[in-house]
Amino acid sequence: MVRIRTACATLALVGATVAVAALPAGAAPAAARQAATQTTTCPTGWGSVAKTGTSSTVAPLTNVRTGRHACFDRMVVDVPGAGSGVGYTVQYVDRLHQDGSGRHIPVAGGAVLEVRVAAPAYDPETGAATYPGRVARPLPGVDLTGYRTFRDTRFAGSFEGETQIGLGVRARLPFRVLQLDDRVIVDVAHSWSATS
Repeated sequence: MVRIRTACATLALVGATVAVAALPAGAAPAAARQAATQTTTCPTGWGSVAKTGTSSTVAPLTNVRTGRHACFDRMVVDVPGAGSGVGYTVQYVDRLHQDGSGRHIPVAGGAVLEVRVAAPAYDPETGAATYPGRVARPLPGVDLTGYRTFRDTRFAGSFEGETQIGLGVRARLPFRVLQLDDRVIVDVAHSWSATS
């Protein structure tokens, strides 16, 4: 029984070696090039109009993080303890203006997405900050080096239970907003086409 298995394994290895040897010399690199140039099919239909979710929470925002994906760049706003009750408004604006003061906050990029999350960046009972963002400064801990779409982030502050963030993007591109347990996710596509 062991000899039969050994003989089968040996035949399989010999067959694989013969198959590789039978390929033309340029076939393997050509196959690798073809695989590398294949495009990824990306979701479509997101559009660039304002998107809103009407829930609100008193649970405070604690973190904002970003990530790169094949078809889009992603921003995640974490609001632990909020469940699915995190409201938002995400829209393109000509300029970012801070709530309350009206102060203009410059955001680099070809277009600016204003991200409003219906959660404070402070403890509602004590007023103590729960997120270390500073007004008009880049978001702490967010490094956009190597991103295809994201260009800049700016913290605009937290006013009357809403937190405001400026997201600079390469151009006015389609985006979507997902509301999941304890977070709001903003995905901005790399392009308007269905491939990346």
